[in-house]
Amino acid sequence: MLDIQDLHVRFRSAPAGKEAVKGISLHMNAGEILGLVGESGSGKTVTAMALAGLLSNAKVELSGHIFFEGLDLLRASRETVRSMRGKDIAVVFQEPMTSMDPVMRIGPQVEEALLVHTDLGPEERRARALQAMADAELPDPETVYRKYPHELSGGMLQRAMVAAAIISAPKLLICDEPTTALDVTIQEGILNLLKKINRELGVTILLITHQMQVVQRICNKVAVMENGRIDACGTHEALLKSSDIYREVYDSQNKTGGEDNG
Repeated sequence: MLDIQDLHVRFRSAPAGKEAVKGISLHMNAGEILGLVGESGSGKTVTAMALAGLLSNAKVELSGHIFFEGLDLLRASRETVRSMRGKDIAVVFQEPMTSMDPVMRIGPQVEEALLVHTDLGPEERRARALQAMADAELPDPETVYRKYPHELSGGMLQRAMVAAAIISAPKLLICDEPTTALDVTIQEGILNLLKKINRELGVTILLITHQMQVVQRICNKVAVMENGRIDACGTHEALLKSSDIYREVYDSQNKTGGEDNG
């Protein structure tokens, strides 16, 4: 489904030759949950933004290939990439409060992808939004639909973001640190939700995190980033044996209860 080949990303404001992503290659099969792990500044989020077409061409230089179902996103037109974003490729960000419009009710924000990518009328969009919120296990979707972001807890807001991401049945869901700002109990609920979406809706998931316990919990495969490069890729068990970086961070987080924010 997703095949990244020799991807380079350099911000034009950076010194000559300094790259945020340094020639990474990565492959994902349909139906997988792949964890992309690494410390802050390792290039995880920049990679995700490149996949989702969220990097401005005026600010960055990109080279290499990002094949999504055979289409090279780096060589596709802006219109093509824009038409896929939110429809075929959706993103859930770390901080839902800053990602959602504080003066808009939850329902219209969940519906936004349908407004952009479909010709559905208001009632059909509303029905789809309520179903997506139910799929995201939000209690009483009818009530949540009418609420504003500040009226929801962090966990409920994150579920609303997931609902907005899955409403158009994307093929690839990119989750950028979706549990970092949540307490342990709520984290567990979000991880269970992602597993359910993967299993029942068939959505392929790229999960960006610094928390090794999260990777161990739900990912089929893990890629370790360090300093803009992929250091290793494999299963959690294999990387504990083969990757010094992965093993050191995993052991460190186990000793500190997994609270290292990297």
